[in-house]
Amino acid sequence: MLRVMLVDESQERAKLLRESLVASGYEVVGELADTLRLHQEVCRINPDVIIIDKDSPDRDTLENLCVVSRDQPRPIVLFTVDSNQEKIREAVRAGVTAYIVGGLSAERVRPIVDVAVARFEAYQGLQAQLAETQARLADRKVIEQAKGILMKIRQIPEETAYQLLRREAMASNRRIGDLARQIISTAKLLA
Repeated sequence: MLRVMLVDESQERAKLLRESLVASGYEVVGELADTLRLHQEVCRINPDVIIIDKDSPDRDTLENLCVVSRDQPRPIVLFTVDSNQEKIREAVRAGVTAYIVGGLSAERVRPIVDVAVARFEAYQGLQAQLAETQARLADRKVIEQAKGILMKIRQIPEETAYQLLRREAMASNRRIGDLARQIISTAKLLA
């Protein structure tokens, strides 16, 4: 069961949304009237999804969403009546996973939240792949540098330098990139 934090400035609308969420099988674990304490409450409650129902996302709301998305990323669904293209772009940049314009009906809640969660998970997967690719690229650069140092100091060919790095990394149970960084640091100290 997904745990939902609900943010709505209208108590009447919040009540209807809460009922729709509960009827759809979600657990509402927190409710706020605005986003001022959103980051603190997200840290405290740790919901799976944040749902915001707001006539129009203002600057403060978007800034608070940015902080949450940076520090505690999770799917964020924003129900609004504001269809302004720039507001939509700002909201997406702030971390909103689903920006829903128009009326909110009970039968739409579950599919919208499910899509938002799926899109968030896909985005997080892409972010992880990007970080891994960047780390591998950074490792490749330092490995090349470390090979160059070993080739120069030991007067060995490139393949032998790489095998030496690989063998030592395996023997010391370390990543080859970490060993390469250590070799570069040591070479700088000795230069």
